[in-house]
Amino acid sequence: MANNTIKKVCVIGAGTMGAGIAAQVANAGIPVLLLDILPKEGDNRNAVAEGAVAKMLKTEPAPFMGKRAAKLVETGNIEDHLGKVAECDWVVEAIIERLDIKQDLYAKLEAVRTPGTAVSSNTSTIPLAQLTDGRSDAFKQDFLITHFFNPPRYMRLIEIVAGPHSNAETVARVSDFVDRKLGKSVVDAEDSPGFIANRVGTFWIQASVNAAFDLGVTVEEADEIGGRPMGVPKTGIFGLIDLIGIDLMPHLMKSLTSTLPADDPYVKIARSEKLIEDMIETGYTGRKGLGGFYRINREGGGKVMESKDLKSGEYRAAARPGLVRGPAAKGDLGALIEAPGKVGAYAWAVLGPTLAYAASIVPEATKSVVGVDDAMKLGYNWKMGPFEMIDRIGAAKLREKLEASDIPVPAILQQVGDQTFYRIENGKRQYFGTDGAYHDVERAEGVLLLEDIKLASEPLMKNSSAALWDVGDGVVALEFTGKMNALDGEVMKLIQKAIPLVKSDYKALVVYNEGSNFSAGANLGLALFALNIAAWSEVEKSIRGGQDAYKALKYAPFPVVSAPFGLALGGGCEILLNSDAIQAHAETYTGLVETGVGIIPGWGGCGEMLSRWADNPRQPKGPMPAVSKVFEIVSTATVAKSAAEAKDVGFLRHTDQITMNRDRLLHDAKQRALAMVDGYEAPEKPEYRLPGPTGKAALDLAVDSFHKQGKATDHDVTVAGELAYVLSGGDTDMIDTVTEAQMLKLEVEAFMRLARNPKSQARVEHMLETGKPLRN
Repeated sequence: MANNTIKKVCVIGAGTMGAGIAAQVANAGIPVLLLDILPKEGDNRNAVAEGAVAKMLKTEPAPFMGKRAAKLVETGNIEDHLGKVAECDWVVEAIIERLDIKQDLYAKLEAVRTPGTAVSSNTSTIPLAQLTDGRSDAFKQDFLITHFFNPPRYMRLIEIVAGPHSNAETVARVSDFVDRKLGKSVVDAEDSPGFIANRVGTFWIQASVNAAFDLGVTVEEADEIGGRPMGVPKTGIFGLIDLIGIDLMPHLMKSLTSTLPADDPYVKIARSEKLIEDMIETGYTGRKGLGGFYRINREGGGKVMESKDLKSGEYRAAARPGLVRGPAAKGDLGALIEAPGKVGAYAWAVLGPTLAYAASIVPEATKSVVGVDDAMKLGYNWKMGPFEMIDRIGAAKLREKLEASDIPVPAILQQVGDQTFYRIENGKRQYFGTDGAYHDVERAEGVLLLEDIKLASEPLMKNSSAALWDVGDGVVALEFTGKMNALDGEVMKLIQKAIPLVKSDYKALVVYNEGSNFSAGANLGLALFALNIAAWSEVEKSIRGGQDAYKALKYAPFPVVSAPFGLALGGGCEILLNSDAIQAHAETYTGLVETGVGIIPGWGGCGEMLSRWADNPRQPKGPMPAVSKVFEIVSTATVAKSAAEAKDVGFLRHTDQITMNRDRLLHDAKQRALAMVDGYEAPEKPEYRLPGPTGKAALDLAVDSFHKQGKATDHDVTVAGELAYVLSGGDTDMIDTVTEAQMLKLEVEAFMRLARNPKSQARVEHMLETGKPLRN
């Protein structure tokens, strides 16, 4: 190829995985050709691929980040359109896991592809050497395995396997593309059965199931012991099997046992249970079937969670065992495996063999312990990788218990001795290598992580809810540190202190953190406490304090760039709206959701949204269109389900930028801020032309119609009325202008009226207790 860019991709195979890969390519703004076989019936020869796209547009969670992305998918069939592969720079094969069918396809591809076009298989079971058997040297040079995880949009892991003939430049080009454009974290794997994540993950699942049957542990007990205390998904093992499908278990077992040597530890523990075979045969395959190890019994109009009794095979009401207590419940793995009774017995029966197995596949499956840990954290959502778990337990303690249990101790676990697999040296994280030496954990170019910065520096400022970090080149990062990164008075205080520091000694500020979510909004717990004791002056003080802090950021004499990801709700959304620019991770879910808890946005969100929609070139001019649109968005607590969708809703400007890879977000936000430094001027304060009482009356009529239809509750009407009052400008006349200060004053007044309302207080309390909105 003349250059190293990938401008068009072909995906062959429109099943769940192939279609999902095509959708993620389209999400990146790259045209993609999706091909599949001819349909068994009907005249539409492209029906299979077209049907896959149509299905994805209705699927939740959505494979597409926005409906516009679907337009980038061109559909076709292998018989008529394989020649179009010549237009593509990368071909991804995601068809049935049968070697003969794959090899037949590769023979056809070799005849039509442009030399230099990368070809990869999404296989998770077939060795690369077998896949390319019989192909030319030129084909082998451009061939690799790219193993995505399902669903491709949301799972960050991709395992890449290069063969001995693979061209290093081709592999690097595909790796860079899936990293930067598709947002994946690349883990280099060796050409060994199951690669990394599925090899360890399948062993872990099998060991967990075996131990439950062997030790007489119930489904609920197994999930409690083997779930959160181990730092694996809260579903636990049986909940996870229900989620991925019980019928997948025999396929995984068959594929691995057929390719692994007979003396492999997985082959030795692989076994089927008659109970599970019967469940699959009768359609009890998990959430997608009639039920699984858990099911919801809706007989008699009820809704009872039931679990499968592993002895009798019958369903019974699910229990909450409450067996794991103390340090073990808080992630102390050493305490967990030493706990008395079935807790320690089950924990060890799972962790001991699993950690030993994970250690045994280095360097066979991947060259370093980092590859194993990254694969399990990214592919199976473990909070810690196996070697990080070993460090928690202690390598010496683990070896001792393995020997006592007659479990072979892997070479690298012997080699590490009394040391740890990870250490901090000179402000750098290092890992223990198979050569017996420690090596720095390397980051790809363009990856900047706050966790690395923290190893080598102290915060410039910090308090109980926020911290300020020097991230280099004159840029400071503001980090939220509270639970769920909730926002409170301490955050606002740090913002106010940060502004003179940045003005004096730095160039720009980035709002960023590395929690699970950017921010879930204001600290509702503190708010409810203030409401319960009728501390109205404190409530109003917190609202005004938030407004002052956010506007101080907005009008600071330096660029402010917010870098959201995950949830950015309520006050977390409002800080975005008050920033000069937003560099959003693609998976940002943002919205002004305050009406769900009986209040309205109080930190400037109303005015900022009005400005965005008044400036929207697609919006009709005049005072009412923008007001109506913002009212619709905020009153319904609309949440954009991606950064792309956030642009359509107006939470992001169309000039704001999107980062696909979460690990690149801070670097990209920093570069965006630095690009704005020269000639920077703070924005002018806006003035609004708003419709006043006549506009509010029109909005009230719309709400009243929803109320009469039963789509809005009594308190919805009250909350919407206050929102309408603010957005229409209060008692202003249509010929007057409303200043930003007046808008903020209206927000405070309406907020306080709602805060005093017992129904709003009930909504706040209900949200805190249940995590769900109260419809009162």
